Amino acid sequence: MIDFVNLTAENLADEHLCCIIRSKKPHPGVEVKRQWLSERLDEGHVFRKLNEKAVVFIEYAPLETAWVPITGDNYYYIYCLWVSGNYKGKGYGKALMEYCLTDAKKKGKSGVCMLGAKKQKSWLSDQSFAMKFGFEVVDTTENGYELLALSFDGTVPQFAGNAKKLSIDSQILTIYYDMQCPYIHQNVEMIKRYCETHKIPVDLIKVDTLRKAKELPCVFNNWSVFYKGKFETVNLLDVSYLERILKKREKQ
Repeated sequence: MIDFVNLTAENLADEHLCCIIRSKKPHPGVEVKRQWLSERLDEGHVFRKLNEKAVVFIEYAPLETAWVPITGDNYYYIYCLWVSGNYKGKGYGKALMEYCLTDAKKKGKSGVCMLGAKKQKSWLSDQSFAMKFGFEVVDTTENGYELLALSFDGTVPQFAGNAKKLSIDSQILTIYYDMQCPYIHQNVEMIKRYCETHKIPVDLIKVDTLRKAKELPCVFNNWSVFYKGKFETVNLLDVSYLERILKKREKQ
């Protein structure tokens, strides 16, 4: 019997947030994540995890209240489905996906969708795994991101028109972020320090409302990077990745 637990207002303060299991020290992003979740649970947001200190969880929400520039009626949106380390290959991912699909059907949803890409990208759930359950590509962007959906009634969601823009007027390094992922807090602090040290102008834009998320000029899962007006990635950055982005655009 697989023992899973769903986060609720009653247990949120005490449950382990498994996406930061690799950190043995107190993690500054944890409480920020808890606060973000506390404001989402009443919207139907679901965080389901293995009842152990392990990276085994799924996080999804009604598309209408999901902080992504995707439009559609009566869908669930999967933010994350993650099984890591020794827990792979034991059926946990299948159990989590089946729970989400069953929940969607019980709630009378039209389907479930998630962000993917033509080539698997870091920080995105495995789209090949999703396709085994019948997910199909229903929309794309020019730079290779895909919207995957499993429809129960023939309707499909789509990227908002603004999500396909992939450009902004500002030429400086610009990062849109929300506080859903526990790693974002430390990533923002790292970028602030790096840019201050190297005197690089940067605009860190906190996406703190649903409306801002829905109106973003790019695909978004909680983080998006622009430089020289062009969209770069939804991946979190380390110093070497940031330096590659800066150097690449300087040469163009």
